[in-house]
Amino acid sequence: MKLFVGLGNPGETYRGNRHNIGFMAVDAIAAAHKFAPWRKKFSGLVADGTIGGARVTLLKPETYMNDSGRAVGEAQRFLKIPLSDVIVFHDELDLLPGKVKVKTGGGNAGHNGLRSISACIQNEYPRVRLGIGHPGSKDAVVHYVLADFAKSERAWLTELLDAIAAAAPYLASGDDSRFLTEIARRTQSEADVRGDEKRPDQAKSADPDAAPARHPAGERSNKRQTALAENLKKFLSARKSGGETS
Repeated sequence: MKLFVGLGNPGETYRGNRHNIGFMAVDAIAAAHKFAPWRKKFSGLVADGTIGGARVTLLKPETYMNDSGRAVGEAQRFLKIPLSDVIVFHDELDLLPGKVKVKTGGGNAGHNGLRSISACIQNEYPRVRLGIGHPGSKDAVVHYVLADFAKSERAWLTELLDAIAAAAPYLASGDDSRFLTEIARRTQSEADVRGDEKRPDQAKSADPDAAPARHPAGERSNKRQTALAENLKKFLSARKSGGETS
């Protein structure tokens, strides 16, 4: 049995927040694979079903993000699920909007939901990191993650959630690479059908809560590489010039 955990905050106030993309992911999986109705259990909401022949329990903690570990710990202990089969879907500031990565263990990058889970069940569990982009300033992070996805983001968000649900059988079988490949294939296919000239992370919007075009760290890296190339070019030019006059 697998335990798929979606992270978020309960209640209508938070339903459309970027911080709730983990909830959205498991909701999409439940709908696509015709899971049983959600019911209250383990300090959260759970739904049972099968994905590609594998038994899966979905969990949405209702303990609020900062105390997610309490619900996850209750479910894991009661169901006797190995740590390696507890898979957590969460928002990831360090990935561009629409990007998905899977990793096991490692740092929690300041994510309070992950920190709470690690404190309750240890740290070496798989995480599905769902990119939401970074607002560009550490001071803006709280407002950014607790704001709803902008209208300009909703098309790629819907496509991503559908792709995650369709690729879920690979995740349930332990084939993380195929899971990611299938998501990439499906989201790219949707973009091709629409004839998009820009990827989701390149879209521009006047909405102040919209995801930035790209993470500032990436821009700084590109600038550093350009500066290094220019300096090297000047150095080689000066050496060549000096050699000709000597």
